[in-house]
Amino acid sequence: MPSNESLHSLKIVLTIAIIGAGPLGRRLALLAASAGYRVLLEDVMPGNLHHARESIRQQLSPQALPAVAFVNSIEDAVRDADLVIDCVPDELESKLEIFWLVDRMAPPRTVIATPTVNQSIADLASCTNRREKCIAIAASPDDLTTGAELLLRAASFTSDETVALLVDFFLRLGFRPVVERTTA
Repeated sequence: MPSNESLHSLKIVLTIAIIGAGPLGRRLALLAASAGYRVLLEDVMPGNLHHARESIRQQLSPQALPAVAFVNSIEDAVRDADLVIDCVPDELESKLEIFWLVDRMAPPRTVIATPTVNQSIADLASCTNRREKCIAIAASPDDLTTGAELLLRAASFTSDETVALLVDFFLRLGFRPVVERTTA
């Protein structure tokens, strides 16, 4: 039986899939890996993925570097993910496509989060079979600076477990998450 000390030193490592290796995806991947999460960073553009790999390699400590894997398919990214954050452009068609794909490829436990200032999380969640596991990060990429207050927008049907997972995740990344429940 493990001692109390070893139980306290155990850390549950969640797998985070980040879809989109642009500046926001790279920043979140770097912060998540530094916080001890396993990160799968995906982009369909090989150039974006290469640039992300070089950028993260330069900024991440050698101990944390193995926590980040670079993949070029959504399926590979979300297969074992506990949390998927889509960092694609804030356009309805792009977001709907990502939500639809993740819903079909990720395990049922997977939460889907998206940074958006233009889209309704209720609309995006409507194309999934996991509405209760969908949440919006009501911020533009420039708003996502460590230490900043971060608004998480949950629909009325978003589960408390989903909200708690996102709050804990962003607290560990150094943000100050605030939750707003929407009626739609």
